[in-house]
This record gives sequence, C-alpha cells and structure tokens, in this order.
Amino acid sequence: MSLPQMLADLPRACDVGTKRNAKGHTTSWIGYKLHVDTADGGVPISCIMTSASVHDSQVAIPLGTLTAGRVESLYDLMDAAYDSIEIWAHSIVLGHKPIIDVNPRRSVDVQEALKREKKARRTLGLVFPEERRYVVRSGSERVNGRLKDEFGGRHVRVRGYDKILAHLMFGMTVLTASQLMRLIVPPIRSGSSPSSSPQPHLLRGAAAKRARSSTDIPNRRLQQRPSDHGGH
Repeated sequence: MSLPQMLADLPRACDVGTKRNAKGHTTSWIGYKLHVDTADGGVPISCIMTSASVHDSQVAIPLGTLTAGRVESLYDLMDAAYDSIEIWAHSIVLGHKPIIDVNPRRSVDVQEALKREKKARRTLGLVFPEERRYVVRSGSERVNGRLKDEFGGRHVRVRGYDKILAHLMFGMTVLTASQLMRLIVPPIRSGSSPSSSPQPHLLRGAAAKRARSSTDIPNRRLQQRPSDHGGH
C-alpha cells in the first residue's frame, strides 16, 4: 500500500478518545489526536492528525514511511503501545533498528519473566546499548508538553479537521524553530557566561534516532476518573 493510500485510510472524523495517564486516571476528550515523529534534540520531523479514537499503533507505519522520505535515521524508539510484529518488520524494512518496549499484554507469565530479567540485569549491573538509547525517547514527551503549554496545543479555538490542523502546524513550526535554536545556541545558566556554557551535540544532517509519540487535541474535555486497572 502506498503512503497516500495509508494516509487516506486513517480516520479523520471528530470523535471520542480515551487514555490512561501516569497516575492511573482515565481521561476522555472529544476531538483529535496528533501523532509526532521526533528526531535527536527534540526536533519534530513528521506529524499526522487522526480521530481521537485511533490507537497509536495504527499510525506507526504511515508515520514511519513519511519520515523515512524526509530524513535518514538509524533507530526507531517506541513505547509498548507500538509493540507489534508488523511495526517491528516495517522498521527493519526501512533499514532501521527498532527499539520498542515490550508489551506483556496482561500475560502474567510474560510479566513475571520481565521482572526476573530486570532483576537479574540489575544484580549483574548489565545495561544493554538498546536500553541506553531508549532513554532518549522521553524527549518526545517533552515535545508534546511544549506544544500544549507554549505553542497553542492545549487550547484550540477553532473547529473542523483542516482548521485545527492548521492551528497546530503554526505552533509546530515555531516549536521546530525553537528546538533548532536550542541546538545552535546553548541556554545561558544563571551566573555563567556564554563561553562557559556546555556546547550541545549538533544535528548533523540526518537524525540518528527518532522517537514516536502522540498527544490528544481536545475540542472539549469529557471526564477524568480513577482507573480500575491502575497506572502503567
């Protein structure tokens, strides 16, 4: 299936989305969901907006294909929501190294095996290279936070897919410029001179790693309640 066909196949209607946050509370909203591919340094590369009810994994392959046409990358960093055979295989076909968190899918045996492996690694002091690289994935969540808090993603005053997408892309454009400036001009800490500030790693042509994430874009927040399943 071609990229235009994959994009056309994604739902774009305004509907209800639900997610569980880190505190175990379930939040629902009416609106859309923005899926973002982020490179080293928190630089957004590609975005796709879908209906709020679309699961993150449904957008992984078209988003990865879209990004692969724009930059050359080595790794695909994704959380457990993207743990599926199809996504692993697609990442390998693109010539990338997929580093995806394991989703135990409520299997008690898998959960216990993961706990034993984690305990054994901690006892031996063993840290795999993939684990070190996976830590970088948290930067994509900071990109989502900046889009919401600083660049208009939290309060959307328009309706309709096209208008909301345009609103978000204005914010994403400024966010991208801000992230690039952070790579070029390091922040000056209080009491220090520009020459004494540590120099960041520059983005050299192509992105070395990409992290994938999504953020909710509500037209109206519905509810927030404790979840019976707890946090994850």
